[in-house]
Amino acid sequence: MNALLKNLGTLILLLIALPINFAIVLVSLIVNWVSAPFRQRIVNEHPKNILITGGKMTKALQLARSFHQAGHRVFLVETHKYWLSGHRFSNAVTGFYTVPSPEKDANGYYQELLKIVQKERINVFIPVSSPVASYYDSVAGTFLSPYCEIIHFSPDITQMLDNKFTLCEKARSFGLSAPKSFLITDPQQVLDFDFAADGSQYILKSIRYNSVSRLDLTRFPFAGMADYVKNLPISPENPWMMQEFITGQEYCTHSTVRNGKIRLHCCSKSSAFQVNYQHIEQPEIYSWIEKFVKELNLTGQISFDFIQAENGNIYPIECNPRTHSAITMFYNHPGLADAYLKDSQDENESAIVPLPDSKPTYWIYHEMWRLNEIRSWSDLQAWMQKVFQGKDAIFQINDPLPFLAVPHWQITLLLLNSLRQLKDWVRIDFNIGKLVELGGD
Repeated sequence: MNALLKNLGTLILLLIALPINFAIVLVSLIVNWVSAPFRQRIVNEHPKNILITGGKMTKALQLARSFHQAGHRVFLVETHKYWLSGHRFSNAVTGFYTVPSPEKDANGYYQELLKIVQKERINVFIPVSSPVASYYDSVAGTFLSPYCEIIHFSPDITQMLDNKFTLCEKARSFGLSAPKSFLITDPQQVLDFDFAADGSQYILKSIRYNSVSRLDLTRFPFAGMADYVKNLPISPENPWMMQEFITGQEYCTHSTVRNGKIRLHCCSKSSAFQVNYQHIEQPEIYSWIEKFVKELNLTGQISFDFIQAENGNIYPIECNPRTHSAITMFYNHPGLADAYLKDSQDENESAIVPLPDSKPTYWIYHEMWRLNEIRSWSDLQAWMQKVFQGKDAIFQINDPLPFLAVPHWQITLLLLNSLRQLKDWVRIDFNIGKLVELGGD
């Protein structure tokens, strides 16, 4: 009954919002039609065919728009489950394909990608991976590398970066700061740990990606933790990590790197559910990443979560060897494509960062949901300031259809399917373009 009411209620709310979104998009289309003869079109002397995976996610849409703006042709790919991606209607997308889910049919995934690369004469493969797909995209790169350039890491590097424990070990080997961490393969290891002698608080994290447990920040030790720990799915086949809990300001970053050099970088204070981004300069974090990627001579996309402690020291909390949604802050930067596609000829050339006039990005449906958290006039003023001084990450006046299609096609169809199956979900992620489900993707 709860799943039924949740799905029906959300569908009704989206239906109420539909006329407003439709009006916004219709006006945008009319403005585009009237202004089209007066716009200057960019012609690239050496256009490339770009293949981008993760087509349901806003960050894939942002990359598609940036490459299209620079005169390149973009092809989006998603798994069959997300054939309904609203981004396929973007005027930045030349072609849209669906492929098997890699965790269910890895070989089918690789072979379908190879067919697309050959058919469309792809020059560059840029995975916008889900957490589960990062490794599979690394393996796919080994199949595709004879035919196109790969902007992604090798399988062994991806596994090392995606493992929170080996990340910290690798950082320490380079003389970089990292929180204390312990590999946990049995719940008893936590119960046997001498917290009193150690003196620090810890949190438990699943090394394998888990969209629900990753939000659990329960601190250890605490009374009654034995029952709590024994209910966690910890085993040698599913290891967890006990990581030192450090208080301070949390930051998230995205860096695009080529041959060990940062070519594009952004940093933002972390927010609830990571759906608000505003660039901030943090030289200590930049220097940490700069040394890390140089030591490994990385080429690809790398994202970090950092904590800056009260004493100013920075600590990596985890690394995601894939695109970060903070890339949306480059919505108006003309240099993104070159940062991805061209090696720097100048050793002293700085990485590009979001432009000074770049507005903070958000997702309006997430902000609308937060209206129920407002308790005072000052709360409402803060909310209005955030919305009117920022920018919706999906809406773009010269490419408005995804703004309509994501909530009223993509999410709506997913909700209808959930309603048909009477399935429950934890929350809707308009950024990633999916329903977050227990045990889901």
